[in-house]
Amino acid sequence: MIVIADSGATKTDWWIGTGQADGRFLQSGGMSPVHSSEEDLQAVMSALPFVQDTALAGAVREVHFYGAGCVSPAADSVRRVLSRAFPCAAVTVESDLLGAAHALCGHEAGIACILGTGSNSCAYDGRAVVAHVPPLGYVLGDEGSGAVLGCQVVANSLKRQWADELCRSFHKQYGLGEKEIIERVYRRPGAARFLAGFAPFLACHRAHPDVQRLLHDSFSAFLRRNVAAYDCHTLPVHFTGSIAFHFREELTDEAERMGMRVGRILQSPLEGLVRYVLL
Repeated sequence: MIVIADSGATKTDWWIGTGQADGRFLQSGGMSPVHSSEEDLQAVMSALPFVQDTALAGAVREVHFYGAGCVSPAADSVRRVLSRAFPCAAVTVESDLLGAAHALCGHEAGIACILGTGSNSCAYDGRAVVAHVPPLGYVLGDEGSGAVLGCQVVANSLKRQWADELCRSFHKQYGLGEKEIIERVYRRPGAARFLAGFAPFLACHRAHPDVQRLLHDSFSAFLRRNVAAYDCHTLPVHFTGSIAFHFREELTDEAERMGMRVGRILQSPLEGLVRYVLL
């Protein structure tokens, strides 16, 4: 039995099985060691049905976990939690960025990008990550991510930088005032996830010129400040993540405008990871 997982700050996608024909997919809360304590990670694991079934958990022989923030030493807490849940398994914990490269590029060279709650990118030679621009988080970077887009949604609405109809729609949909938003962003944990929760507002109003301008500017910034550092005019540029998937038209427009060749755009890398691990 094999377990494969792709985890971000918001959610974790799981696959368990012995082959592509008999595996099953599940979803849980995020398991990022950057955003969660070891106790929080353990709580997420303990709630999984295939962990609660001790006989099934004991039959697992391999665990391949790809997660946001899973680089040493932060990854050690994830490794300990997984080893307790699957005591007979060989546990491998890698970064979500390498997972994206495996899922998107397989064994071929390419540029792999993540656009979800956060953003990230790398150049991959078919075996390993060979170049990486640091994403720096939503305060200093993470251009094009759900957190940064959500931040712009909130700021543009509160500062009334958008058309009146968009500002009214925001306040009607969320009913949040300045004090509540300041509390959630500056005084409570999970600010990135909170801000990314406003990204769906853009999908609801994506035809509006103000929203189109924000999307194109944000994706242009991601490509210019990150992807342009790689051999982006020779290698295909692939994307995974909810933001990349749901706004793939605007993202593709910006990439092609900059002379980049867009490859795969996947909502989640998990199916690609299953193929990579099993084949």
